[in-house]
Amino acid sequence: MPPRTSPTERQKRLGYELRRMRLAADVSAESAAGLLGLDRSKISAIEQGNRAISEERLRSLACHCDCADEQYIDALVAMALPQKRGWWERYRGSLSAAMLDIAELEVHATQMRCAHSVHIPGLLQTSDHALAVFRFVVPGLPEQEVALRLAHRLERQKVLEGDSAPEYIAVVHEAALRMRFGGRQVARAQLEHLLHASERDNVTLHVLPFEAEGFPGAGQTVNYVKGPVAQLDTVQIDSTHGADFLHTTAQLSKYRAQLDWMERLSLPPAPSRDLIRNLAREL
Repeated sequence: MPPRTSPTERQKRLGYELRRMRLAADVSAESAAGLLGLDRSKISAIEQGNRAISEERLRSLACHCDCADEQYIDALVAMALPQKRGWWERYRGSLSAAMLDIAELEVHATQMRCAHSVHIPGLLQTSDHALAVFRFVVPGLPEQEVALRLAHRLERQKVLEGDSAPEYIAVVHEAALRMRFGGRQVARAQLEHLLHASERDNVTLHVLPFEAEGFPGAGQTVNYVKGPVAQLDTVQIDSTHGADFLHTTAQLSKYRAQLDWMERLSLPPAPSRDLIRNLAREL
């Protein structure tokens, strides 16, 4: 199989999991190479996400590493199989690789939980709100890239539609609801859009009001994406320099606890909608 260049986050994650499996079993890279009929450099390339691995070799590696978790192995095989070209690939070379990785992560999610303190979640933004947010990037973006980012965001939002859409649980701080990106009319339309979205069967929206006590991770955007098995969950963090992807056991545990805490402090769905309606009326 030919080597890959510029692995996606999904490809890197598969390599990370295979290396973790090997190290947990105290199997050296040289031993793994011998078992699979490969040289040492190819094992390194597989574990870095730069080279594909066949289903047969993956299952053989799992067997030699004494991994008996069939669901986990099947999930890794699904990641290793050749993938149909996703819609996000149309943007490769035009938008950052991280933006494409986020879209791919969401498509494979079984559930998504998020917490936003300043911004409305991207999957719940109107086009006018998103456009206003993109125009506040420093340094300013060329209009062509603004248009591409908007098209990409609107296409991402389709993941919440349809019978197979994943469950989506969002905690949005009242501060984010009071932001007026795009002005009063755009802000009101955004709040009305949130109310409409919160009526979907797969969407649960919680508002964290100003009256709530302090909470962990204030100001941080957290997206917790559940995979087909718990070991393949991923946390995606937004920052000014781009997206970070976290998936160690300690990190996953930390952010699950943080989201649990924030959800406990937040208003239930019905009072959350009432607060959003009141804010919309003020506009």
